[in-house]
Amino acid sequence: MDLPFDGAISAYFENDAPEAIRQAIKRAEKDDILSDSYPHSEQMSGKHYDKEMKRLQIELVKLQSWARDSGTRIAMVFEGRDAAGKGGTIGRFRENMNPRAARVVALSKPTETEAGQWYFQRYISHLPTAGETVFFDRSWYNRGVVEPVFGFCTDAQRIHFFSQVVPFEEMLVDDGIHLFKFWLNVGRAEQLRRMLARENDPLKQWKLSMIDVKGLTKWGAYSAAISDTLKRTHTGSAPWTVIRSDDKRRARVQAIRTVLHAFDYAQKDDKAIGPIDPDICGGPDIWNA
Repeated sequence: MDLPFDGAISAYFENDAPEAIRQAIKRAEKDDILSDSYPHSEQMSGKHYDKEMKRLQIELVKLQSWARDSGTRIAMVFEGRDAAGKGGTIGRFRENMNPRAARVVALSKPTETEAGQWYFQRYISHLPTAGETVFFDRSWYNRGVVEPVFGFCTDAQRIHFFSQVVPFEEMLVDDGIHLFKFWLNVGRAEQLRRMLARENDPLKQWKLSMIDVKGLTKWGAYSAAISDTLKRTHTGSAPWTVIRSDDKRRARVQAIRTVLHAFDYAQKDDKAIGPIDPDICGGPDIWNA
């Protein structure tokens, strides 16, 4: 089987990955958590996950019905390192929701026209209307993290972005949009394990890009950009929710719980939703735990 990018991810694993990362992946069993600091040693069991997710799916359907009837607008931003589980988490949110009122926005590289516009302009047309939920699979925060790491923007452009993003989000919230900002954080060994799995799975190879490959060597630069971005843009009106996503199942459960707990919708069942786990779901203080 031909591997994408001539097997560049496997080559990185064999030749350039830190020895501790390489050994952690080699020694691990399928359900092992690779991060020593993660508060669980194994993934949530499939049986437990399915049970929790069924309850949460029922609550999400209730929430969407209430949002439609009340005209509530919900926007969720999903950011994180490559392979952190953004798309999968969005998929679990939308699994049983009416897709007509639960859109995913995953914008590609700006066109020439968009590149000449106000930076936030191309995102504005995708914001939710009354009764709608919009999921941003990556967002305007590209300028805070990815673009500077790869040199796609200047320092001046990044500084200008930070001067505008907080008031921009304050305007969204002031206008009545319920804005959730999720940072899904994954450890270095787990990220590489997931990317190796994608490289070898014909059904998932499409998820990989050259940016993903090159990003493997830029862990430190990403970390610095992430830390700075979270520090600058974690505000009272638009806070970040950081979820440690080394276990995808727990991460999805915690993200959905976070949103459900934020609304007082009709027939809400708090017991079915369950509690937030502060060890893996919290503010920016846990992003690099």
